[in-house]
Formats: sequence, C-alpha cells, structure tokens
Amino acid sequence: MTTPPLRIAVLGIGMMGLPMARRLSEAGHQVRAWNRTRAKAEPLVRCGITVAPTPAEAVQDADIVISLLENGPVVGQVLFDLGTARSMRKGSLFIDMASIQPSEARDHAARLGELGVAHLDAPVSGGTVGAEAGTLAIMVGGRPEDFLRAQPVFAPLGRATHVGPHGAGQLAKLANQMIVGITIGAVAEALLFAAKGGADMAKVREAISGGFADSRILQLHGQRMVERDFAPRGRMAVQLKDLRNAMATAQETGFDAPITALFEVLYADGVEHGLGELDHSGLFVELASRNAMQ
Repeated sequence: MTTPPLRIAVLGIGMMGLPMARRLSEAGHQVRAWNRTRAKAEPLVRCGITVAPTPAEAVQDADIVISLLENGPVVGQVLFDLGTARSMRKGSLFIDMASIQPSEARDHAARLGELGVAHLDAPVSGGTVGAEAGTLAIMVGGRPEDFLRAQPVFAPLGRATHVGPHGAGQLAKLANQMIVGITIGAVAEALLFAAKGGADMAKVREAISGGFADSRILQLHGQRMVERDFAPRGRMAVQLKDLRNAMATAQETGFDAPITALFEVLYADGVEHGLGELDHSGLFVELASRNAMQ
C-alpha cells in the first residue's frame, strides 16, 4: 500500500458487504465486521477479519465506518438506537454505502456532525460482480475534504465521483436506479414484443446490438432474459425500494416523474406476484405473464 493501513468497520455483510469487506482487507486495511445475522459474516474470519458481536464494538477505534445496511430506517436504528454513533470516536468518518433517501442521508449527517463524526453518503452501482472485481461506480455526497480522506477506502472498491453536498450521492444513485429500472423494462417489453410477432428473441437482441438501442442493460440483462436466468444479482424487491425512494424524493422536491411512476407500479405488481426475490431483470416474467407468454 502507498498509504498507511486504516482501521475500518463494515456494518452489514450481505451480497455486497462480503466481497467489499474482503477487498478492503486484501488492500491491507485492518477490517472489523458486524452483521445482524452473524453466520453471514463468518466466512470473513478466514480472511483475517474480526467479526464483532455488536455494531458498537465493531466501530470502536475505527478510523472509518462503512454501512451496507438494508435501508434508511435500519441505518438510523443501528447508528442511533443501538449506540453505534456514540461509540465512534470523534474525528472518525462514517461512509454510508447503502441506498437510502437523500433526506435520510442529510439527517444522519447532521446528527453525526453533532457527535463530532464526519459523514459521506456513497451508494454504489455495479452489483455483486462489481463488488467482487472492485469496479463499482461510487456516487459520493458530502464535504470535499472528507471525499479526499476516503480515497484509500474507495480505491479498492471502484471508481468514486464526488457529486455534491450531503444527500447528493443518494440523488445520483436514485437517478442511476431510475435509468436501470426503466431500461430493463424497455428491453423486456421490446424483446417480448418481437417474440410475440414470431421473431427469434435471441437474434433480435443480436441484431440491435451495436446500434442506438444498444446498452449494458441490453447486453447483460437482455441475455438473462433470453436464457430465462433470473438468479438474483440485484433483486426485484430492491429495485422497487429504489424506485419508491425516487418517487418520495420527487414528491419532496416538487418534481413530476411520470415514467418512474409507471415503472414503480410494474415492479410492485411483479413483487406482489411473487417475483421479489428474482433478479430485477425478472420484470421480464411479469411482462411475459401479462401477454400470456409464459
């Protein structure tokens, strides 16, 4: 390492937290982890990572604390109801890499600031593949000096971009998820439309690749649709959560988002029909069902 190793606590060891904690340890940092279900964090012990029994114990003496928790209310509960924030030392930095509402990020930043703890909201895009490879897109809101201070943490995880003050990282992530969710729907509907008319769906995807309709969504998710491979990388239920957060933020700011509103309904229907644990490309299944194309 070209910089001194940091003491890092990672709160939330799931599909994203596990590979990210592992990469931070492999980069030479001293990592301590906590997860509500301890068994999910146990594989990290083989990497030399200590698993703490409580979040408050995990963050003691940490230079930087990273959250990869489920949602905003859970982040707030872990920080302020379980005594975690008060266990963090003054001058430390809390980096929230969970996807939560911008207003929640601003509230957490203010409350941590009163305790002498700095805050960045830094949600990510790239899924488990990006977490494993260290190629995540990291969207960061907060003070520029804290963004610079976090570079040794961001470097092993992917490419970080400072997009504005507290909450701006979450705004960028919501914009990302709006584009992802809507584009998945566009690809699914177009491929099903072609198949309904008698075209070979796989060949249609191949034919339009490289043209104006091409995208990473068409390449990756389109292939999953062709293969009917909906094993979860990013779940439908999480996509719905993000679209609902986007709509809540749009309402707060007085922004009309009719396209996102439509897709919120479509993903909600899919989740209601039992598809919530599928990959978010599983919206294809919901649209296929509507067209009797199962």
